[in-house]
Amino acid sequence: MIATLIGISSSLTTILIFHFLKRFDKNTIYGLILAGIAFLYVGYTWSNLEVAIASFLQTLFFLLFAYFGIRKNVYFLVAGYFLHGVWDGVYPLIGSPDLLPPDYDYFCFDVDFIIAIYLLI
Repeated sequence: MIATLIGISSSLTTILIFHFLKRFDKNTIYGLILAGIAFLYVGYTWSNLEVAIASFLQTLFFLLFAYFGIRKNVYFLVAGYFLHGVWDGVYPLIGSPDLLPPDYDYFCFDVDFIIAIYLLI
């Protein structure tokens, strides 16, 4: 429950900060965040080579969404955040959840979906 509350408050704080800092390009900021959160999995899973390779591959996948979201259309970012939220939800079923911080899936799932909804609106 605490991870969910922290995820919700973190995403809302990020949205508010960059809403008021209008000098920053929204697509660039959220594209960089999407790329960064994808790389976190590599950092968490480096001790297991097989899982780290899978994490690196998902990073490349989300880098493409970040790139096209920055360069082309915000809907790539919406799709990227939504799909990353799905990744967060299924990772404990297919990956090694013991390599991640406790309740990381709840935290990141909330952040991803709230930002995706914000970008869609």
